[in-house]
Amino acid sequence: MISDFSFSRDTIGFMIDGDVTSDTIEKLNGLIKEKLEDFDKINLYLEDSNVDSVSFPALLKEMEFKFNYAKCFNKVAIVTDRTVLNLIVDMEKLIAAYKIQSFSSSDRLQAMNWISER
Repeated sequence: MISDFSFSRDTIGFMIDGDVTSDTIEKLNGLIKEKLEDFDKINLYLEDSNVDSVSFPALLKEMEFKFNYAKCFNKVAIVTDRTVLNLIVDMEKLIAAYKIQSFSSSDRLQAMNWISER
């Protein structure tokens, strides 16, 4: 399940729980594309809120989307305690055209502050 909220007009957040499949990522990407209809660049906050599992095809689809839309992001904050997702963020930092940072669940307020900073 995906719950969305806004920090500001050009900063959106999503809390994701349950199983993350390719369908979940398709829905998430559609919501992001809707926001991009109003703004050239956005900030994106993604929080792992009790995700049960993440499929490999879903990870690939998410990475492909961020690669194809890289010019549309200013910052991306990922809040998760999953080691594998933190490692992916560390690799993404090396090639991303936008700022990306991962935060632990206990640092979610820091993540919200970071994504909201201009």
